[in-house]
Amino acid sequence: MGPTQRTGEQVFRLSSTLINENKSDVTTPSLHKGGIQCLSYIVHLVQIKIDNIVKSRKLDQNIDGPSRGKHGGEKDMLKGKKISFIGGGKMGSALIKGILSRNLIAPGKVTVSDVVKEQLEYLKKTYGVCVTKDNKKAVRDADIMILAVKPQNMAEVLEEISGSIDKGKLIISIAAGISTAYIEECLKKGARVMRVMPNTPALIGEGAAAIARGSYATDEDFASTRHIFEAVGITVFVKEELMDAVTGLSGSGPAYGFVIIDALADAGVNMGLSRDIALKLAAQTLLGAAKLCLKGDKHPAELRDMVTSPGGTTIAGLQAMEEGKLRATMMAAVQAATLRAKELGRKK
Repeated sequence: MGPTQRTGEQVFRLSSTLINENKSDVTTPSLHKGGIQCLSYIVHLVQIKIDNIVKSRKLDQNIDGPSRGKHGGEKDMLKGKKISFIGGGKMGSALIKGILSRNLIAPGKVTVSDVVKEQLEYLKKTYGVCVTKDNKKAVRDADIMILAVKPQNMAEVLEEISGSIDKGKLIISIAAGISTAYIEECLKKGARVMRVMPNTPALIGEGAAAIARGSYATDEDFASTRHIFEAVGITVFVKEELMDAVTGLSGSGPAYGFVIIDALADAGVNMGLSRDIALKLAAQTLLGAAKLCLKGDKHPAELRDMVTSPGGTTIAGLQAMEEGKLRATMMAAVQAATLRAKELGRKK
């Protein structure tokens, strides 16, 4: 059914809604007088509503772009560009797999530099990318450079490649605790830097990454960065001063989730379930709960209430969790990880 085709029942429902929405500021003809006038008024309101829906959908498509390659606007954003990865470890490999599997760029346009020969051989054989042990060579012809090295190695890497960086290159750092200001200071003035805090579920395309922009990064740089990281999960934009909080929450968060899954599985075993069944049920339960939070329109507390009957089993379990101060412990964990991230950032 097209956007302008409606059944009689749909028109009746929509017209009733529109009349209720507009009765406070529009003089609606009486439904008992001037039937033709009233019908004309209803049809007019329905048509306006339909037109607005169609326009809204078109606008969404134009503005939203290709989240994860689903729309056309940004699908070719990386076309013709070359990307270099300094570091081909777990996160670098996850990004390579993501952008290639979604055809955002050709394998021959990707170069990876790493100190581990075996890892380079694996990446070349698995994905068909170009590999090298020379960071300068990797950077020289790249349009976008992704720094996927450990924070303690960042200073050495930046010093090595600084002579090969110019304003035409976009630098994306995923090193925890390393600010864009620090990278800008180590490189030539005007270096376009983006900072990203991803997490390990990116390894299976379910990551959560926060993006912050440096002083000279452009809107196009932000869009390119978002496009790359949406190939392995979701992205959000935050002010850089909040990156340590992101590290404490989503960066370290998978570990908190693993502990909870393991604890639930232990509880199941304690109650008589086999280890494999308990673990499978625990992991899938948290996965399903997470999807309800992300895909629904209800607050987690509301979703909790949906499975909590008066005097039932769930409320008994929740009471035990409150007595054990689980909520306070989780909040303390995020705070501790955030403060540690700040501390490490100051030590660089």
